[in-house]
Formats: sequence, structure tokens, C-alpha cells
Amino acid sequence: MQIIDTHCHPQFPQYDTDREEVIQRASEQNVGMICIGTDWETSRSAIDLAFAHDNVWATVGLHPNDNLTEHYDHDAYVKLAQESKVVAIGEVGLDYYRTTEPEKKKFQRERFEKQIQLAIEINKPLVIHCRDGSASLTTGAHKDMIEMLSAIRHKLSANPGAIHSFTGTYADAKRYVHLGFKIGLNGIITFARQYDDTVMDIPLEHILLETDAPYLTPEPYRGKRNEPAYVAYVAEQVARLRKIPVEKVMQQTTENALTLFGLHETV
Repeated sequence: MQIIDTHCHPQFPQYDTDREEVIQRASEQNVGMICIGTDWETSRSAIDLAFAHDNVWATVGLHPNDNLTEHYDHDAYVKLAQESKVVAIGEVGLDYYRTTEPEKKKFQRERFEKQIQLAIEINKPLVIHCRDGSASLTTGAHKDMIEMLSAIRHKLSANPGAIHSFTGTYADAKRYVHLGFKIGLNGIITFARQYDDTVMDIPLEHILLETDAPYLTPEPYRGKRNEPAYVAYVAEQVARLRKIPVEKVMQQTTENALTLFGLHETV
């Protein structure tokens, strides 16, 4: 593989009419994919997709607020997580952008804590969703996240996980790196200039490339459905900002992904 899209959702209904064509386009460009689950059903379908394609792997997890009706069943997720092509627990975490009520934030933290324990139990990294609300909120998601991860970092694996679709401050990014986490960058960096410092200054050894397809489509396709093949545009923007060859970005970020997800012996 030349490059790995470390966070995409090709099992989602947006691809029901052309899923195989989307995966084929990525394969033709030597793109590997980590297919991310957001609840039990999408985790199960991510696993099915991974077993059907050599260049696809899966994660399992219950998103902080995408499916509020699902009760987290620890035993059911343990069973999913033990499938051979499952490489991480995620997408899990905190979302204070869409959730502002204190009691619902508490619910998110409790849901996340249970899945942290799952990651510890089966010794797999975390794929973390952390999105903040407005500055008027008394408690920020990144503040809570960093406190929670700091408290349990010694229980996690040497490669503890990824902060997906990073949208915090540069100071937040440095704190995550200090804890050993990788920073996931996607199409946002192609059109939002507030993350340039993070892209330029965070060590390349701590950066992952992703699309979050079908969402967050990069330039030049912004406004259209995203797909894993477009991860190359994220790599090009990282290279452009850092003033280094795109081949170096692809090589290092792919190595980062292989190490984080334990894929060296499978590719």
C-alpha cells in the first residue's frame, strides 16, 4: 500500500449503489482503508467488508452521539472486537458540539469509559472522536478528553490510539502527542487555515491521514460525497504546508498507521 485512509465509512448507506466501485478506485491507487464502526450494526458491517477485501480493516465502537438508542453491550462488543480483522476500538469519545446539556455530556463520558475498558481488556488502540462546542461552554471536550486519557494512559498499549479528525488547538495536539496518540488529519486541512500550525509543527511521526468519507470532502471536491481515494489530497496538503515531498508524507504516515494498527505482518 502506498497510503492508508485511517478513518472512513464505506459501509455507510451513502455507498449502497456503488460501494464496490468506490473500494476498487481506492485499490487502484494503492489505498488501504480502516473501516470505522459507529454502533453495533455499522461495526458488524465494517467487519464483513474487511473480510471481503484484502486492503480493508475494521474497528468496532459506539459513537458518543450517533446512536443514542443503543445500549452498550460489553459482551457483544468483546465478541466483535476479537474478529481477526478488527484493529481498534472506535469511533468512541466525546462530542460537545452537538451535545450541550450537562446530563448528556455525563452520559457520553460514561459510555466512553466503558469502551476505554474494552480497549484495555483486549489490548487494542482507541480511535477517538473529540469535538468541542462553543467557547461559552464551561467544560471543553478536549479538556475532559485529555484528563480522562491521562488518568488511564498507563493501562493502554504502547501505541494507544488516534485522535480522529483533529479540530482542537495546537496546544491540545501537543498534549495528545505527549500521551502517545497520533493526530488524524483529513479534508478539513485543505480549506480551513486554523490548523496550519498543527500540520506544520506536529512531528510527522505522529500524523495519520484520513478522509472520514463520506464526509469532510477535501478540495477540489468539496461539496461532493467523499471517498477513500481522496486521501491523496490530504497528503498533498500536508506536503505543501510542510514544504516536503508528498512521497515522504505518504511513506511516514503509512508507517505510522501500520505500527498503530499492528498491520506490519498483514501487508
